[in-house]
Amino acid sequence: MAQAAEVASPSLKYQKDGAIGWITADNPARMNALTASMWGAIPEAIAKAVADPDVRVVIFRGAGDKAFSAGADISEFENSRTGDAAKTYDALNDAAFNALMGCPKPTIAMIHGFCLGGGLGLALCCDMRIADDASQFAIPAAKLGIGYNARWIRPILTAVPAARAKELLFTGRRFRSADAEAMGLVSQLVPTAELEATVRTLALEIAANAPLSVAAAKQVIDEISRHPENPDMARLDAVVTACFESEDYAEGRRAFLEKRKPAFKGR
Repeated sequence: MAQAAEVASPSLKYQKDGAIGWITADNPARMNALTASMWGAIPEAIAKAVADPDVRVVIFRGAGDKAFSAGADISEFENSRTGDAAKTYDALNDAAFNALMGCPKPTIAMIHGFCLGGGLGLALCCDMRIADDASQFAIPAAKLGIGYNARWIRPILTAVPAARAKELLFTGRRFRSADAEAMGLVSQLVPTAELEATVRTLALEIAANAPLSVAAAKQVIDEISRHPENPDMARLDAVVTACFESEDYAEGRRAFLEKRKPAFKGR
């Protein structure tokens, strides 16, 4: 009698590949739905990438070829998202979203196939979202009777106007890739066969630049977009000044004069 194939346990994997830190939601049997343990592992993976000076860009992806992530694993909801347990589960979600939004290094969501619910929430926490032309997007909270946490609305509104955010949440409708791009959910659409190469090329292009300059740009953009009426200009001026005082700035000037590529160290 043939033995049944063993199904791997759902997990969140982190892998370093040169200047890129890859975070992979690995639960393909359930379209990379995120279990509580996977949510809890996201801040740890981000921390690894941040602590490694060789890693310049972080890419979040889903395992297999069907989905980026179908969101939270609904099979856990009966026990984990009812009563007092719901607050604990929401705290896991919140920590994951905050870790991704607060990552000081550039983040890219590499989206193929289904990008739903909390999966779309994670993608929206990334700086850029590159998707294939077979991708689909939705936040079906209203179809499940879930109140969408106010803290998770911010990354939606960073990407799309309020009316579009309401359409997403009011209807729970699934949007195809072209519509998602038109809305602003996606930064760029590419054919499925070109997705990974496109994302890798973008990541390496960013990684070749001065890390302090990239980090400063990210901090300035995030601070001004999140606090447009009262940004912390003193902090932003300090990060820009640090770039001019860095070894990388001196290296950039020398490389320009010597007509060669600079070798930035992030200091």
